Amino acid sequence: MDRAKDILKKNTMLIALMIITIFFALLTGGTLLVPRNVTNLIAQNGYVVVLAVGMLMCILTGGNIDLSVGSVVALVGALAGTLVVNKGMNIWLAMAICLGVGILIGAWQGFWIAYIRIPAFIVTLAGMLLWRGVALIILGGLTISPFPENYLNIFNSYIPDVFGGNINIVSIIIGFLICVVYCVIQIINRLKLRRKGYSTEKPITTVIKTAVICIAIMVLSYTLARHEGIPAILILLGVVVLIYSYFTKKTVPGRYLYAVGGNEKAAKLSGINTNKVLFFAYVNMAFLSALAALMCVARFNSAAPTAGTNYEMDAIGSCYIGGASAYGGIGTVAGVVIGAIFMGVLNNGMSIMGIDSNVQKAVKGLVLLAAVAFDVLSKKRGKTA
Repeated sequence: MDRAKDILKKNTMLIALMIITIFFALLTGGTLLVPRNVTNLIAQNGYVVVLAVGMLMCILTGGNIDLSVGSVVALVGALAGTLVVNKGMNIWLAMAICLGVGILIGAWQGFWIAYIRIPAFIVTLAGMLLWRGVALIILGGLTISPFPENYLNIFNSYIPDVFGGNINIVSIIIGFLICVVYCVIQIINRLKLRRKGYSTEKPITTVIKTAVICIAIMVLSYTLARHEGIPAILILLGVVVLIYSYFTKKTVPGRYLYAVGGNEKAAKLSGINTNKVLFFAYVNMAFLSALAALMCVARFNSAAPTAGTNYEMDAIGSCYIGGASAYGGIGTVAGVVIGAIFMGVLNNGMSIMGIDSNVQKAVKGLVLLAAVAFDVLSKKRGKTA
């Protein structure tokens, strides 16, 4: 019974995601899970996943957030439009410059936060105004479009099917290979834990969890195969998620983020350069914001003055809904991805149903409050237990 409660507690948001997906699928008459809509869902929320992964790094350092990410998206998008469309620059060089500018923005904000110790809220609030203003200056209040086809194809294309037919067989094969690799990794990790004498979960629990994930992967692969196949944006998101999952779980600098968020003074006394950790978190956040900007201008085929509006709220909401602690030191990349998907399904489901945008904002606000309240109450319950 206790083990069942523990499993339920660890997978609360995953269960909630499944429930809300089924709920909206029924209310929309299955439209939510139509192959074309699933592909659109991935494209529409790709930037949220990228920004949320970066925001998690900031939140881990002690509940810090970055309010400037939407404005950075607008600025980098404006720069991309100017270089690629107006100047006709090579797209790869232009993208490298845009990512470099993102890193410089992060270094600027990280310096004030990490070394001067101005609160992150103040620095990024100033950044939100500053970078939006610079974006408007670059654009002159106008929208730049359209982007060249070779740029759009980088983010908007699909993995081609060499077999032909109505169903993209390559997508199904890729899904199957991912399942095989995942199963092998699970077996290797379990053997490593047992070899080192650590306790492992029951074999049946591992089998059930692995089977559920593999079924989900195959269902997604088949659904995408019925449309045009696996979109390039999904490959990019997969790479980002895998890199940052490994970084936060398996590397020393990644664990430093948790240590600083858990107790910064103790981390400093342990020899961790806490200033450097904070600096990295904000440089990384701006870099991922620049990447999200490149994705967004490709999706909308334009660089607009209003781009990135409220993107920071989507990223922050995804983190807290995905289990990140408002106090820092707790959170996973997998949880953040679940939170981003949750927000995407919520938005998409309500939009399909024709619910007013103001009501949608109210619902998202209540969901975010509930997620943070759950985190706070869980901690209080843990202290009194």
